[in-house]
Amino acid sequence: MQSLLLDFLKVTESAAVAAMPWVGSGDKIAADGAATNAMRENLNKMKMDSTIVIGEGEIDEAPMLYIGEKLGAGGAHEVDIAVDPIEGTTPTVNGQGNAITVIAAAPKGTLLHAPDMYMKKIAVGPKAKGKIDIDAPIEENIKAVAKANGKAVTELNVLIQDRPRHKDDIDRIRETGAKVRLFNDGDVIYATATCIESLNVDMFLGIGGAPEGVLGAVAVRCLGGEMQAKLLPRNDEEIRRCKEMGITNHESVLLHRDLVRTDDCVFVATGITDNLIIDGIETQYNNYITHSILVNGREKQVRYVKSTYPVKQLTSSKATI
Repeated sequence: MQSLLLDFLKVTESAAVAAMPWVGSGDKIAADGAATNAMRENLNKMKMDSTIVIGEGEIDEAPMLYIGEKLGAGGAHEVDIAVDPIEGTTPTVNGQGNAITVIAAAPKGTLLHAPDMYMKKIAVGPKAKGKIDIDAPIEENIKAVAKANGKAVTELNVLIQDRPRHKDDIDRIRETGAKVRLFNDGDVIYATATCIESLNVDMFLGIGGAPEGVLGAVAVRCLGGEMQAKLLPRNDEEIRRCKEMGITNHESVLLHRDLVRTDDCVFVATGITDNLIIDGIETQYNNYITHSILVNGREKQVRYVKSTYPVKQLTSSKATI
């Protein structure tokens, strides 16, 4: 996977740049379509045989990157891909923070084929790896993570999405004395943040999308942390979807090795708008300046990349969407 890292960077940069003209536009469909088209075009140039295992829907929902879609120009690499052309479509088109374009990849057969449904998640950084249990009470996880990180409980920072479904969790966390940091969108960003020590984030938890859970799990594994998860199907149709995708027991805990089965994985994201882990796109002297994060599971190392794209190459893209 490491040999494909810079190619995947080109994919996320191109998608972010394609979405840039739609920041603040209010047009979700156009923004997502522009990013998707750029991603597909650049993925098809890569020397690999890849399959989308985490995408934006089924084949009848094209032109989105759909589950099961085959991409690449052929080659020795057989790759599973998890992708979100815009993680944070609403903040993108509202001109708000927390929007990225993101891709994760691993050898064929090593990423969970997660159906598009709710998933309960918990993630921590490397120091607390092996100390969490998604089935344990929140209070026990708080104490375990604080001890692992060498902190008092009152020093702990927990990220959780600001949603009514999390009210009880938020109240219980605060009752322990730990600090809650709420966010509105972009849980891939916040799961990843647990593994970047300078951000001082100790734990991420909550209920969000299963596809985003797999993307976040790759980032966390690349950075040496841990994620656990449980699928939360809401009806018989979603249970059927689990079985179709090879998940025979939808009630079981998904350990990190179930979400991503190898260290030979990569995670790449480019900022569209400013967020916790990377800056958004800047415009300077008729150029777009992109900011990206690249990590791979073998090295457990973060790289930050800054690139320049002439705006003049992109002025026709918005008119043709």
